[in-house]
Amino acid sequence: MDRRIEAIVKLGDGREFEGQSLFQPHQFPSTLLPLTYPSDKDGDCMYGNLKDIKGKMVLCYISVDYEIIDISHHVRSYGGVAMILMSEENDGYTTHADVHVLPASNVNYADTSKILAYFNSSTNATATIMFKGTVIGKSTAPTVASFSSRGPNFLIPGVLKPDILGPGVDVLAAWPRSVGPTADASIDHRWFNVMSGTSASTPHLSGVAALVKQIHPDWSPAAIKSAIMTTSMITDHDGKPIMDEQLHPANSFMMGAGHVNPSKAFDPGLVFDVDHKEYIALLCGMKYKDKDVSLIIGENIQCSKIHSISQSELNYPSIVLSRKQCVKVNRTVTNVGKAMSTYKLEIDMP
Repeated sequence: MDRRIEAIVKLGDGREFEGQSLFQPHQFPSTLLPLTYPSDKDGDCMYGNLKDIKGKMVLCYISVDYEIIDISHHVRSYGGVAMILMSEENDGYTTHADVHVLPASNVNYADTSKILAYFNSSTNATATIMFKGTVIGKSTAPTVASFSSRGPNFLIPGVLKPDILGPGVDVLAAWPRSVGPTADASIDHRWFNVMSGTSASTPHLSGVAALVKQIHPDWSPAAIKSAIMTTSMITDHDGKPIMDEQLHPANSFMMGAGHVNPSKAFDPGLVFDVDHKEYIALLCGMKYKDKDVSLIIGENIQCSKIHSISQSELNYPSIVLSRKQCVKVNRTVTNVGKAMSTYKLEIDMP
């Protein structure tokens, strides 16, 4: 969804940079505040000298070691009155709307570099934050977030991973009131929360799978997965290729088959179905021991009595091959659309 919860950073030289924050004070003064950067070892404002930040807007890097709310608390405890959360290079253009205890804005890496350059070149750097609330239709969507898991599948290289891309950035969802949005007891507990990650994306895809199962109760899990994958989108809302966090076209190891398209998954036309016997043949083809395959399947399996298959032979809705190989690959499709339908095959080589 092309939704942002905007917190625009305005520098003393007049330049503005669009960031995000869930903390949206109604009357934050437009007065420019002194800008400071307590350059500790990680730049995350959790170590080093924070004694000189009182009454100032503080530059801090996002840290994988600390919750955003903890950084907010730490800055506020030393007298900081606002914060600009800076992104690392691998974050690219991904930003987050997070819970804070003081006015803050998370800016992308490109804008981080410009803000730091301004700070380092000015003897009296200043900034303020303008809070704009929810803005719709202003950004490219969908895109692949910086934290989204990438392929290839090192355990089974012949099976593409990820399978599918789903909504997983700043997702607003129901939340247990007893837990609250963070572990911080001082934050009001609400019935809803905004979060990012696989834990936000998976419920969307699970819900789509459940809806497909409701409409087609006789479909296998593999058929449902196939329907979701083969009807996915590979372009954004503007009809352009889906981009990654660096605004480069995303490839299959970033987005799998594409972004889930729930309304089309109910009527895929053709599905690539797989039964449990084919998975057993794959496990045997991967040279797993009989006892290991038996443990996975839940029944006694003897691979010597099974015609095993290679990874590329699994009737999966995607195909992964080494460029050094010349391989014949077969796929079997099942028509779940209208009887006597005619389908046209087109191949777009990667």
